Amino acid sequence: MLKIDIHTHIIPEKMPNWAERFGYGGFISLDHHKPCCAKMMIDDKFFREIQSNCWDPETRITECNHHHIDVQVLSTIPVLFSYWAKAKDALVLSEFLNDHIAGIVDKYPKRFVGLATIPLQDIDLAILELQRCVKTQGFAGVQIGSHVNDMNLNDPHFFPFYEEAEKLGAAIFVHPWDMMAKDKMAKYWLPWLVGMPAESSLAICSMIFGGVFEKFPNLRVAFAHGGGSFPATIGRIEHGFHVRPDLVAVDNPINPRNYLSKIYFDTLVHDPLMMNYLMDLVGPNQLALGTDYPFPLGELSPGKLIDSMPYNDEMKERLFNGTALAWLGLKKEQFL
Repeated sequence: MLKIDIHTHIIPEKMPNWAERFGYGGFISLDHHKPCCAKMMIDDKFFREIQSNCWDPETRITECNHHHIDVQVLSTIPVLFSYWAKAKDALVLSEFLNDHIAGIVDKYPKRFVGLATIPLQDIDLAILELQRCVKTQGFAGVQIGSHVNDMNLNDPHFFPFYEEAEKLGAAIFVHPWDMMAKDKMAKYWLPWLVGMPAESSLAICSMIFGGVFEKFPNLRVAFAHGGGSFPATIGRIEHGFHVRPDLVAVDNPINPRNYLSKIYFDTLVHDPLMMNYLMDLVGPNQLALGTDYPFPLGELSPGKLIDSMPYNDEMKERLFNGTALAWLGLKKEQFL
């Protein structure tokens, strides 16, 4: 059974000195302080330790073979979005990251699919890079953040991007980043445990209530981490829509529950009860294997949760590859 992992992150092994090049800091660099291991640094501040599976495609393939994962969809690590940077500099960084992914996909076309990153703080530059990546580099789509600076994803600023993504048939993967209320979550890894699920719900609610899916009905949008806290709170969200339409339904009069059959979620929920809940809520046609490889909050044995569930082979086939292929707009045959 073909297994496609739609949620994996990658970074080039060698990063330029962006601060030196652009004249200001805040960018990620890598300190390869020992073999097969590096520290991700933001200027002189430690961010995260990573291993060679975060940059080396051969290591990834070896680990994928071990876990019987056939295809990984590659996207950048969200901290590299750099929406805060000057747009022309973020474009240079995006081009560098995208060229790196394109090179890997070109070398291993049956093992990897590429998602671009684009400088969404400048919509014109973002569209140009999206066009380059899809038309020239063969990317299946793009990964974007749950918000961009002070703009949520319903902001009209993004509408030309949505229009172009729809026109190109580019899949969109929304990943939480730059978590809200970080100053209240300094301990216990709470930005990742609490902030990330909230960010995903923020993104989904913004797009639904902002009418994005009504204005661009052919968009194919997937949300990381099983949609974060959104699926578990859809009852509250729908109730709010009914009792305070003067606050909730000001831009879109359609019940938010109606969109559950129109958006996609990965299966990174870590819990069989939640997996069953999502299957009941949205069904297998909206769910695709996603693991957040190679990070510790991901599924450490990719595909294990789905394998462990008492679903029939047809359902598992859909979760492992059918929904991913539909979302990406690709054919199974190209990976066989």
